[in-house]
Amino acid sequence: MADDALIRLGIFFTILAVMIGWEHAFPARQLPTTKTAPTKTTRLIGNFGIVFISGLSARLALPLGLTGFALYCTEQQWGLFNLVQLPGWLTITFSLLLLDMLIYWQHRLFHKVPLLWQLHKVHHADLHVDASTGLRFHPLEIVASLFIKAIAIMTLGIPAYAVILFEVLLNGFALFNHANIRLPKKVEKITRLILMTQILHRIHHSQLFKESNSNYGFSVIWWDRLFGSYSAQATKPDLEIDIGITEFPDAKDNANLWGLLTMPFKHKK
Repeated sequence: MADDALIRLGIFFTILAVMIGWEHAFPARQLPTTKTAPTKTTRLIGNFGIVFISGLSARLALPLGLTGFALYCTEQQWGLFNLVQLPGWLTITFSLLLLDMLIYWQHRLFHKVPLLWQLHKVHHADLHVDASTGLRFHPLEIVASLFIKAIAIMTLGIPAYAVILFEVLLNGFALFNHANIRLPKKVEKITRLILMTQILHRIHHSQLFKESNSNYGFSVIWWDRLFGSYSAQATKPDLEIDIGITEFPDAKDNANLWGLLTMPFKHKK
């Protein structure tokens, strides 16, 4: 398990480095520079700082981790896939699809339920969208998501190797579709038939309610198409989309680490 963790971390940091390098070389949008916008340093310290705290919180909440928990469930023969004998490749396929659909519906739920939105708005309050935004989630949201996935693993009997693969893919796609890049038009047109591209996901980060309540998928676009939440184009061109949430239009005081941690407990005056 220690080797698995190192491999996952290696893949994660490789993808993160590639996305940051790509953003630096060919940025799609410029960081807001208004008087009320946070500085680049403040924002990055806040975004990456909350990643560290969220990771620590998840480890404390479930010391075994999702992989260890999946191994335990397999030993206890809990869950559907431990009761129904399927070929390994089919178990992996079903596991990945079901977990991805779960994350889609979890995302929709965090937008629709007011209490959960108080946590998720930490992610959406960012005035800019880049790879660091893809990691910017409140520790309480991370812990809640952890237990939702743990329940799914126990109920379905998802094997540990499928959990590892899913977590690698989920983190990789989150970095990819939040990255401040723009694929070549022809490539983007083809890619969006299957995957959530950067342009599509920036629509989800729009300040307009109708647009932010679309394109919930973190990886494939199928769930949004299937469940009626797909939006192919924003009301404004990609470069002009107003990113963030209207509750915190300036976000200067909410971009630092303390501001991000306390944001769920702040309300619009």
